[in-house]
Amino acid sequence: MRLFYGSLIIFLFIFSNISYGQQPNADDVKSIDGLITALYEVISGPAGPRDWDRFSSLYKEEATMGAISEAEDGTLRYVSMTPDEYRDRNDEYFKKNGFWEEEIGREVFQFGEIATVHTSFRIKSAKVGEVTRRGVNTVQLVYDQDRWWITNITWNNERDDNKIPEQLLKDTM
Repeated sequence: MRLFYGSLIIFLFIFSNISYGQQPNADDVKSIDGLITALYEVISGPAGPRDWDRFSSLYKEEATMGAISEAEDGTLRYVSMTPDEYRDRNDEYFKKNGFWEEEIGREVFQFGEIATVHTSFRIKSAKVGEVTRRGVNTVQLVYDQDRWWITNITWNNERDDNKIPEQLLKDTM
């Protein structure tokens, strides 16, 4: 009986430590810089499929995402989703449209194994093309199991009444 319970405890311990998504690229998760770089790379590119396994490997299992979104009546509202919901909402768009999200500035606050990254971005529909949108991502990270993970991303687009702060327009990386 002890052997059964001992085996059960080991089994539960092993499976409780399985990471969300696929095995990550070590360069993507060994540093904050690597993780933020991977975050932009994985969704950027010409029309076609994205590497959703790589995308998933960046996130802790219970991670969340959200954005301030403008409703049809012009009001702003917060829209929340999981990384899987983000993939499901955007996969068809990415297959049919080029999308380049490029970082234009960054501020990092780190305290031990937690970090908050404010990273400003610009979006283009072609690698060398006109900027169609700019904004700021706020990314919360945690260092766990010998790697960095994303636990939350919230973003907001720049508007006439909501300009990107000057410190995030400088290359502070």
